[in-house]
Amino acid sequence: MIYTQFEHKKQLKNDGCVMSDLTPNTGTNASPGVPGQQAQGILSDMDISFTPALEKEMSPLYDRIRSVVPEIEWPFFAPYVKAINEIKREKNAVILAHNYQTPEIFHCVADVVGDSLQLAREAAQAKGDIIVQCGVHFMAETSKLLNPNKKVLIPDMGAGCSLAESITGADVRALRQAYPGVPIVTYVNTSAEVKAESDICCTSSNAVAIVEAMAKEFNSKKVLCIPDEFLAQNIARETDIEVIAWKGRCEVHEQFTAAEIKQYRADDPGLVIIAHPECPPEVVDESDFSGSTSGMIKWVQDNQPERVLMVTECSMSDNVAVENPNVNFVRPCNLCPHMKQITLPKVLEALTFEREEVLVDTDIAAAARLAVQRMIDINT
Repeated sequence: MIYTQFEHKKQLKNDGCVMSDLTPNTGTNASPGVPGQQAQGILSDMDISFTPALEKEMSPLYDRIRSVVPEIEWPFFAPYVKAINEIKREKNAVILAHNYQTPEIFHCVADVVGDSLQLAREAAQAKGDIIVQCGVHFMAETSKLLNPNKKVLIPDMGAGCSLAESITGADVRALRQAYPGVPIVTYVNTSAEVKAESDICCTSSNAVAIVEAMAKEFNSKKVLCIPDEFLAQNIARETDIEVIAWKGRCEVHEQFTAAEIKQYRADDPGLVIIAHPECPPEVVDESDFSGSTSGMIKWVQDNQPERVLMVTECSMSDNVAVENPNVNFVRPCNLCPHMKQITLPKVLEALTFEREEVLVDTDIAAAARLAVQRMIDINT
């Protein structure tokens, strides 16, 4: 493993957990600059409240998530779920939700769920007039790149990503000058500007295959894999290609330690531990399996362990638990503060007012689209 001399200059954020917006809303006259504040007024205009009739109508959805959403929270969620599902049908909208979204979004309003690669594929094929991206900003940008004629909305424009903030287009240009002829593979957790400066994108589920394909295409024994330092380290152990890394990290996965994982295993010897490859290599070494979020989900579905610890963002354990009732999930609660900025009230506002629209500068869109599309083509 070789590390570049370039280090990102931005401090990785650690703002803590941002939970669902349960604060009182101020109606439709609230400032549109604060996502979520007008949602209650929308419900009032639609005459939707948690009545016995609504409770009965929505009971099939609540039965689906009952094991992971406390009953006391459902009267708040149910009216929003009802309103969102009605409006998305009226506006011919499709809601894409990442595996890290909370269960009331993931299981009750999303039309498509998955990891970054799955959502990118679905965004490219989406038939609706509007795409609502329940995830972070780079995911919404990717949807816009792959389906530029659709209106793409994100419920909160502030839903960012520590990895995306760790590198800029100028940084990638500097890397290309420092390593002439070496292909640049960029993780999808980056801005469109960074993608545009890259040769191809990758996700955690296809990174090894992409690195090897680029090494062959460029006839190079080295590949730059940016910006996730730990993902690059873990890739390097699965290939003979020399992987050059950047020092970006996911603020959720970097918190896990090998000592923590060893303690879990010591406390519960029968526990099965599976980890995301954005975790430090020593954490992956202490795990029984490592894979992307979709890979982790499939592993649980196929193996049905009695008890499992998913070493990743903890909302995913809730979402997977719904589909695997016989598996007991041990939850290390590391929440992504950016993913948790997406809430039902904000989804409702985005759909109602068609705001928080994500646009990509035409000067960089074509090159960024090519990098993402090349990734999809290799994995088709």
